[in-house]
Amino acid sequence: MGVKKMRTFIAIPLTAECRRVLSEMQAALRESVSDVRWTAISSIHITLKFLGEINPALLPDLSQALRSSAVAERFTLSLDGLGVFPDLRRPRVIWCGLGGNLTALSALQAEVERACVRTGLAPEDRPFKPHLTLGRVQGRRNLPPAIDYIRIAATCGCEFEVARYCIYRSTLTPRGAVYDVMDAVELGAHS
Repeated sequence: MGVKKMRTFIAIPLTAECRRVLSEMQAALRESVSDVRWTAISSIHITLKFLGEINPALLPDLSQALRSSAVAERFTLSLDGLGVFPDLRRPRVIWCGLGGNLTALSALQAEVERACVRTGLAPEDRPFKPHLTLGRVQGRRNLPPAIDYIRIAATCGCEFEVARYCIYRSTLTPRGAVYDVMDAVELGAHS
């Protein structure tokens, strides 16, 4: 019998205030669009690296690699407007953008990527596009009002300090994914 693998990712958790602001954004969008599977507010995070299904035996080495490279200092980000992937004509994902120190965020993501590769995990083949997924478009009913709202959405204003990131296990259930923190890495904690 093979080893039971774990669906895993590395991400930055959000503050309670940011979750409140995101909840208000979702509520405003819900009023105008019905064919969206909304992300649970408690599940929204900034993904640094999606690892997929990995052997749980890799976790100690991964944690050590992340800690040994955790030289990044704390930095500030903010919620910044709304958008869609891939574009407004064919929206599939509704997201909230990020502002603030995006240079530090990109450097942290690159640091996480290098630590993962040193552990033997596959490198990411897509560019890093930091965002917060608010929902996934399921159909096109009532989409034009939502697109209008997305076009005019202004900076959201919620600033937060990034002080740590976490390794999460993702368990898929009929009610959606459930995330459990497996380990946390504090920024600036390397000695």
